[in-house]
Amino acid sequence: MKVEHFFSEFEQAANTTDFSQVEPFIDEDAIYWFSDGSFIGKSEIRSAFEQTWQTIKNEIYQMKDIEWLGITEEIAVCVYHFHSNGEVDGHPFSAKGRGTNVFRQTNGEWKIIHEHLSRLPD
Repeated sequence: MKVEHFFSEFEQAANTTDFSQVEPFIDEDAIYWFSDGSFIGKSEIRSAFEQTWQTIKNEIYQMKDIEWLGITEEIAVCVYHFHSNGEVDGHPFSAKGRGTNVFRQTNGEWKIIHEHLSRLPD
């Protein structure tokens, strides 16, 4: 599978708000950097995703303006803008920011090894 298609499927999985759908996309040793902290390994990353889903209800997460900085047989890197819309405590919520993802292919399977999201001011 091409890494671009893999990343699109990851976006769809993230919008299910079900970590069992997201987990297959993430490397066991992945490192995620979010505006509210750093998370290492699937267990910590799961907690971060689930906390976000508990806070933001009916979230729709979109990645736009994806620019692939490099793709080899083993590693790929992209940057993009993200948009999040949903509800927090019954009120409309939206956020936007920038993202960077690093992918590693092992035994023919792509996995996300690193994600860095930085929220931009409203």
